[in-house]
Amino acid sequence: MLEMRIDAGAGESGRPDADAIVLAGAAVVDITPPSGLAMAGYAARTSPATGTHDPLTVRALVVGDTALVSVDVIGLHEDTCGRIRARVPLPDDHVVVTALHTHGGPRAVPGRVGGASDAGFVTRLEDACVAAIEAALANRRPARLSFGNGADPEVARNRRHDGGVTDPQLPVLRIRGEDGGWIAVVLSYACHPVVLGADNTLWTADYPGAVRTAIEAVHPGAVALFLTGCAGDAGIGDTPHGSISTVPSDFRSFANAERLGHRIGAAALAAPQAPISARVGAASAPVALDLVRPEEAELDALGAQWRADSQTAEPAWAALYESWADWADTAAREPLAPCPLRVTVFNWGGVRLVALPGEIFAATARQIRQAIDGTPVGGRSFVFCFADGVPGYIPPAEEYAFGGYEVDEAHRYYGMPGAFAQGSAERLVQTAATLAATLAGGAADIEKKA
Repeated sequence: MLEMRIDAGAGESGRPDADAIVLAGAAVVDITPPSGLAMAGYAARTSPATGTHDPLTVRALVVGDTALVSVDVIGLHEDTCGRIRARVPLPDDHVVVTALHTHGGPRAVPGRVGGASDAGFVTRLEDACVAAIEAALANRRPARLSFGNGADPEVARNRRHDGGVTDPQLPVLRIRGEDGGWIAVVLSYACHPVVLGADNTLWTADYPGAVRTAIEAVHPGAVALFLTGCAGDAGIGDTPHGSISTVPSDFRSFANAERLGHRIGAAALAAPQAPISARVGAASAPVALDLVRPEEAELDALGAQWRADSQTAEPAWAALYESWADWADTAAREPLAPCPLRVTVFNWGGVRLVALPGEIFAATARQIRQAIDGTPVGGRSFVFCFADGVPGYIPPAEEYAFGGYEVDEAHRYYGMPGAFAQGSAERLVQTAATLAATLAGGAADIEKKA
């Protein structure tokens, strides 16, 4: 059953073009931790953070009575996102909390992604998200929206199949006050934020940080929100197993992160602009996805083998084997209960923002866009993941036959008792399509009554 509310949100002012005006506001809160906290993203990296390259932030945007929050961490627990939504003065299904998925941030998902997180930092993060939303609400002023798709910056590469599918969509939503001043620019691109590798020990937002800097330099006063698209199988030419190394390289460097970020930013800045209405709607639905345990071997034997392998492996691989052995001793022994997640769709003036949990593949984003836009590329949709919970990879059904890190291994590092069952991604597609269709019907009813 869909938990849904539809809101016209048109900012009625009596003017002939009142449906083009909406109240919108944005805010940024710094959450950069001190040095010494454990970092998340690579099992091969055992050193804590030694400093800061660029600040980590929470960025909130409120449009009408909907709020979108992006956090510069690798992921967030569903419970964390739920607590944030419960603390703000907006309907639960009108708030989306998403992670940037940088691998240069602290552990922020209790019990997942490499080990225990710092409880103090998680509390600070939650407070920062609430503060950012409240500040964005307080900053709201009459605004106009415009939308356009930028050209593919051709940064992302399929990291599972040579020449495989990626999602080239680069949607850009611009929000300006009625006075002409900038409020926010929202953009999305589907590429893993892993330019910096396991050798990096500095806090960083990775290439999305450079994208935001490029956007804000051209649009003074704007808050740039980068939404990481469905990048579960997309990187810059790296592979998951290739990241099991702490050897520095020019390819996995801050210089390359800046170069690629500016390339994406330039494509976004060149995107066309077309005004859209200020009609605002939101809908969400719970989705409980089944877990399976691919490993058939006895857990004691698996753990013993991995610990033995760690004794002879080079240090980066040894750290990985140790993390797998820890999984075999702990999370692997938990019952395989369905994982409770949710999908949310915002409709901002006919532009749909589809927020998905977990790490989603490009094919799934294209299927959703086909369902709601009638085309796998183009259209008027943002399809992004890492939203309202990041419990691991959720591959499309056709990928299970190929196995590999995302299908067979990643749930160990995530600390999940099992991997997501085949058919899970397809359930997300159907849920998103149903929500978008219902919102479109509600908007049509509103127009008939106007």
